[in-house]
Amino acid sequence: MNKKIKTEAVDHLFDAVLCLESKEECYSFFEDLCTVNELLSLSQRFEVATMLKDHRTYLDIAEKTGASTATISRVNRSLNYGNDGYDMVFSRLPERKGTSGTDR
Repeated sequence: MNKKIKTEAVDHLFDAVLCLESKEECYSFFEDLCTVNELLSLSQRFEVATMLKDHRTYLDIAEKTGASTATISRVNRSLNYGNDGYDMVFSRLPERKGTSGTDR
């Protein structure tokens, strides 16, 4: 874990996220918390990670998501050398189990 982000304020934010109970609650909270561009950037990175796990090419990912190769590379680095956060979430998402290589 990156000690630079481990703060009381970040803990408070994560506690808030963990108390959300539905997708609609997530929409309400994140629309208030983030700008549209921030939220779209976060969702784009997650889609990039999903496609990288499905062994898609950078070109295919860039075309489908609009992400720059720098963003794709950054996400790929997190997948390979990060804290396994993406893998943890992927293993828990029901639609990801056993769907590797499929179009979403």
